[in-house]
Amino acid sequence: MVKLAKEKIIVTSALPYANGEIHLGHVVSTYLPADIFTRFCRLKNREVYHVGGTDDYGVPILIRAEKEKKNPKDLVTFWRQRDLEDLKDLGVIFDIFDRTSNSENHWLVIHFFQKLKEKGFIDEKEVELWFCEHDKRFLPDRYVVGTCPFCGAKNQYSDSCENCGRFIPHGEIKDPKCSICGRPPIKKKSEHYFFKLSKFSHQLKGWLEKNHNLQSDVKNYVLNWIKEGLIDWDITRDMEWGVKVPSKDQVFYGWFENHLGYISFFLKLFRTIKKDGKEFWNSSKIYHFIGKDIVYHHYLFLPAERMGEEEFKLPDFIPTRGHLKINGQKLSKSRGFYVGLKEFLKIFPPDYLRYYLTSITPYSQQDVNFEWKEFQEKINGELMANVGNFVHRTLTFIWHKFGGQIPKPNEFSKEDKQFEQRIKSISREVEGLYEKLEFEKALKKILEFCSECNSYFQKKEPWKSQSENCLFLSANAVKTLAILLQPIIPFSSEKVWNYLDLEKTEEMTWENSSLLTIKPSHKIKKPEILFKKIEGKDLPKK
Repeated sequence: MVKLAKEKIIVTSALPYANGEIHLGHVVSTYLPADIFTRFCRLKNREVYHVGGTDDYGVPILIRAEKEKKNPKDLVTFWRQRDLEDLKDLGVIFDIFDRTSNSENHWLVIHFFQKLKEKGFIDEKEVELWFCEHDKRFLPDRYVVGTCPFCGAKNQYSDSCENCGRFIPHGEIKDPKCSICGRPPIKKKSEHYFFKLSKFSHQLKGWLEKNHNLQSDVKNYVLNWIKEGLIDWDITRDMEWGVKVPSKDQVFYGWFENHLGYISFFLKLFRTIKKDGKEFWNSSKIYHFIGKDIVYHHYLFLPAERMGEEEFKLPDFIPTRGHLKINGQKLSKSRGFYVGLKEFLKIFPPDYLRYYLTSITPYSQQDVNFEWKEFQEKINGELMANVGNFVHRTLTFIWHKFGGQIPKPNEFSKEDKQFEQRIKSISREVEGLYEKLEFEKALKKILEFCSECNSYFQKKEPWKSQSENCLFLSANAVKTLAILLQPIIPFSSEKVWNYLDLEKTEEMTWENSSLLTIKPSHKIKKPEILFKKIEGKDLPKK
């Protein structure tokens, strides 16, 4: 029998600036969906790697370092470790979580720059940049705030607009102010390198139109940007913190180099396991999970650089989700309005957050609103009253009525046979939704199945006589639920697997979710309450 090769998949999560903590907005758009998909792929026995890290360069890091009077190196080292710990506490696991300041990324950035320059995709020209006479410095990117020239939104950073998502060319921000002293800057000349993004318009248009994996709602307005005309892109900055430009007293703009971290981190990972990283990259399905605020960079800059360099494959999927809002206001770490992940996990279990955010977040760029009351209602009314209720009832009855041993079933009734078929068929329905990255729909389908489980249990009345069939099938349904829910609520699923005492006898795989593998006489462990009710006093007062 020929053994089929495993499907190869690379998942990347957008890189957070290493200047502050991970907040719930990061979680909903990027880290949670990326982790859910990675876990699903592992259940499917695919060879999948989750790649992440921190963006160590750029003005946001410098601004924070200056405010705290710290060396930028010390700042990014602290926040990289903190971010990794916070994400691990949420259950988000990476195969590598590195940093753009590492030597491997520096080498790859210079390699891309030199290749693109050799091919005529980079040239040098004189530009007029913002300069603060009071602070005696050039003011790149976030050192300048003003009004977006495209949509008119106020208080935007000079390199991109959070409101319309557009990249703002140097010098085009309206009503500019220095973000340090608040004074209007002047224009001053400097020699900069430019990447000829406009040269890739036709190639980008063809790639976008042919790649049917990309979200149509995002692709349509990116194609419109191309139609309006792409602007060549200033890729150098007059500052010291960053990847040094060869033979210049400048560094590369963060959005020229940071997304190359996806590749450099992955190549570093494969060097440690002594495999050919480039070959694996170019023969894999590649997923870049992002939030909608960095669409321009990932749908235009990123593919154009790879098209010009020609050695590394473009992404197959760029799953893009919207912003998270609380009370209708968008979360923003740079503007100081957010709920920190660490703060949240001090109060509630990680699976509560994973469950709630999954349930309210569609696979689209539609914004999501976090409501504390809805959070309480979903945890109590769905997770606890539906999932937790069925798991606990089933295992408790087996524990008390049969001494913890799975009973031997008798001849199945019509209801038993229907429920057996439902256990065997549900994974196919859920699998398709996980594959399409529609995790909220997958969760809804699982909850519907769990409601059917509770209904079957109630009709069979195992507290009366002849409970063997009900408890045998229900135990297997509990196992199925543990597998189906594992990508979303892994901590709770692992607890259920432990209650079923399957760690030594059965591997948690997607294939096993449709099989009745828990046999009569199998001994379970004493079950405990799976979920704790959220009381009103547990919710934040604000």
